[in-house]
Amino acid sequence: MEVTPRLTWNEEKSLQKLLGNVSLRLLYKSSVHGNSFGTMLNKCSCQGSTILMVYLPNNVFGIFVLESYPEMSEHLKKPTTSFLLSFQKNKIMEMTAAFFNSTVDLIDNKLRFNFSQVQYVLLRSNTQNIFIPRLLGEKLGLTYDFKSQYTEYEVFRVEGMKDEPGYINRIAGATPHRDSLLAELRAYRPYADLVSEIRILLLGPVGSGKSSFFNSVKSIFRGHLTRQAIVGSDISTITEKYRIYSIKDEKDGKSLPFMLCDSMGLNEKDGVGLCVDDIPHILKGCMPDRYQFNQKPITPKHPTFITSPSLNHRIHCVAYVFDINSIDNLSFQMLAKVKQVQKEVLKCGVSQVALLTKVNNCNGVLQDNFLQMSESMIYKSQVRDVNMMLGIPKSNILVVENYASEREMDPLQDILILSALKQMTRAADDFLEDLPLETDAIAGMFQLCMRCQLPGSRHLAQTGIADSLFETLLPFMFCLLSLRASN
Repeated sequence: MEVTPRLTWNEEKSLQKLLGNVSLRLLYKSSVHGNSFGTMLNKCSCQGSTILMVYLPNNVFGIFVLESYPEMSEHLKKPTTSFLLSFQKNKIMEMTAAFFNSTVDLIDNKLRFNFSQVQYVLLRSNTQNIFIPRLLGEKLGLTYDFKSQYTEYEVFRVEGMKDEPGYINRIAGATPHRDSLLAELRAYRPYADLVSEIRILLLGPVGSGKSSFFNSVKSIFRGHLTRQAIVGSDISTITEKYRIYSIKDEKDGKSLPFMLCDSMGLNEKDGVGLCVDDIPHILKGCMPDRYQFNQKPITPKHPTFITSPSLNHRIHCVAYVFDINSIDNLSFQMLAKVKQVQKEVLKCGVSQVALLTKVNNCNGVLQDNFLQMSESMIYKSQVRDVNMMLGIPKSNILVVENYASEREMDPLQDILILSALKQMTRAADDFLEDLPLETDAIAGMFQLCMRCQLPGSRHLAQTGIADSLFETLLPFMFCLLSLRASN
């Protein structure tokens, strides 16, 4: 009779994605084969890589073992590489930051995985209890010594594991590196506090992945997949409005200091898609959120046209978005349209990056340290083509795989998306740092007056830096008078 595993389809798919598209074969199920650890080890030893899944009332706890379980005759003292993970509500919550060289002890009815002299995971078959110490529990998102009673456990053989050197260590290092990028972006502040948040404009052909990139960034900071922006197809554009998206951090619910601006897709035909004459208005901050695009460019007569945009309203970085698999097939007309758009961007002096989406293998893009592109990356020719086409340095040509049809999040995928966003913030800071001195000074006055909450500062925020000299300097004069009075 076939034994049905308790591991859910979603959990199995998450494990397969985590371990590199492996297959799982059920070797042992305690509710069927018995709760004896001795029997389990006799059946599961010398089976290669395995994963032990322990089913608890509110989550599932797993111990992955790279090498085979040792035979009983070896007294279970052979070191093996292991890592821990947990599921909650059919979703991987956390994985430990590094692997452990562990040994396995079987004493009476106790199965113990020893990671150090004081750190271990203990299972008791007679009481069906599991113990996870505080340090390991914190790495799994737990804040206390975790003791619970399990209902059953299963052991799976992991088939199809890659035998490449360092592959497993790479998987283990992905989650802490992703968390480091998240922390860095959460702590980001625009250059010299000249603006409260930077604005990144996404431009590219229809179906290149502009809206999907915003959805992917938002998903990472929310901690689960979300699709706020409607995604277009390769044939027609779905985005018909100019959207300025803020991103809220699930950690504290506050908006992060960067915004992604989504536009209508570029089309190689004249009069179709985003109007090139709209580009200067977008870059200068004159176009309002939710503006409905049409075949004619926006004019100052439009009721919502922003006549005196501030530095906050302006675009600080432009990201040209392309499907990496279609770079070689860009038509002459589309290339001419992109160059026409770039001419307007360069005229405004805005920083530029290129975002290449829809890669097929995240694992092959970055080096093992996740900091540089791999020398063996299969997309090097596309990166070179974009470099020659737009003149953008290769360090500013970013490769990602957006979340599209996935049901679960992937740390390697997150790393590429967050690394791209990080490079965009750096490009925006370069733009802010390169502003003319008078613009820099005025923006600094504005920030100082806003912090002091002085009369006239709100007026400056509404009118922007393009107002008359008297209107611009008035808040700063108030600030100087107040500082003198306080002294």
